[in-house]
Amino acid sequence: MDSVRKALRAGDVEKDGYGRLSCTACDEPLSTDNDPDQVGKVRVCPDCGTEWKELG
Repeated sequence: MDSVRKALRAGDVEKDGYGRLSCTACDEPLSTDNDPDQVGKVRVCPDCGTEWKELG
């Protein structure tokens, strides 16, 4: 699982003017999957199921 920052640089994820993230392959906004036992969030594309880890 790559980080959101790496995915933004690679072009797998794009950010709009309001800071919302979307998957470039599916053109769908990413949803957030929070696990209280882990640091950070996991951003998931609801269409293709690809996951990216977001720290901070």
